[in-house]
Amino acid sequence: MTMPALHAELRRGRDLVSPELFEKVSEFCAEEYGHELSFARAIVDQALAFLKVMGDTRAFDMTPSTTVDPGWHSFALHTTAYAAWCQEQFGYFLHHEPKATVRTRPLIGSVMERLNAAGFYVDDRLWGAVKECNPPACCGDGDGC
Repeated sequence: MTMPALHAELRRGRDLVSPELFEKVSEFCAEEYGHELSFARAIVDQALAFLKVMGDTRAFDMTPSTTVDPGWHSFALHTTAYAAWCQEQFGYFLHHEPKATVRTRPLIGSVMERLNAAGFYVDDRLWGAVKECNPPACCGDGDGC
């Protein structure tokens, strides 16, 4: 995994939007998905970082973890803000195709590496990297592991 320089401060997804929009989307995520607000904030932060890397690199083979995906949903449902943000960040609308990619441990690992390489803080607990499970019944974030 490519690591950013130790002396450099890691980027945060939350810094890609206004504090007001971040709170609005986080509060929606908490209410809609039954999360504590602090956990919803972590989810939205990771979703924003994910979107930035995917949109900047046009890496449409990327997929969020099942834990991070509600952050993308929560943002996309604020259609006006999401569309404007996509246009501002990428010059195009970043569509969400549900279940377009099977989530596997190698794919999620690749996404985490890409976020890290782009200088973003990666919260391992939201990507299935630190899940406790008993293989082969569970090996990460989804089917097809």
